Amino acid sequence: MSDAPLHLAILVGSSREGRLAPVVARWFIEHVRATADVTVDVIDVAELALPAAIPEVPTTEIVAHCERLAAADGFVMVVPEYNHSFPAALKHAIDFAHGEWQAKPVGFVSYGGFAAGLRAVEHLRGVMAELHAVTMRDTVSFQNAWDAFDAEGQPINPSGCASAAAVMLHQLTWWARALRRARGAEAYTAAPDSQRLVGAA
Repeated sequence: MSDAPLHLAILVGSSREGRLAPVVARWFIEHVRATADVTVDVIDVAELALPAAIPEVPTTEIVAHCERLAAADGFVMVVPEYNHSFPAALKHAIDFAHGEWQAKPVGFVSYGGFAAGLRAVEHLRGVMAELHAVTMRDTVSFQNAWDAFDAEGQPINPSGCASAAAVMLHQLTWWARALRRARGAEAYTAAPDSQRLVGAA
């Protein structure tokens, strides 16, 4: 198992009409497939048929979504910044799972205006820490993203973003291999039963 190619889930984190997310994600996915020995599952939040409320009994769509996350050795979130944070559709997709995120690495490809989506990433770091995931220090970030891609959807400055992607993917794949070995040796638990808080959900 530890010798198998890493499997990454790439979450396209915007559902807004006219979104730039597919352009950014397409470039990143092409870069990953050309440079990294990994398999990729693209999870577009705009295409998920998740219910508005989280039911007591998971629906078929929820089970399928969680199975895709569980199969991943690591994650990359392609995320824009909405009002100094990340989109509600992405948070919704995150909240349907719990253990599926644990002890796995998460990288970020962000985009936005002057801040390049980094405020969205900072909020996501707190969310993913709560889920016992490990976030990568370095990101791929596009400032003034609507002017950062040409008519064919390719970056205007390909060397800069390719270099950033290489750094982030190096970190992500290192953690993904290390954590996969660790999970294989011993199941990860958030806290021993004797240390769990009474009433913790």
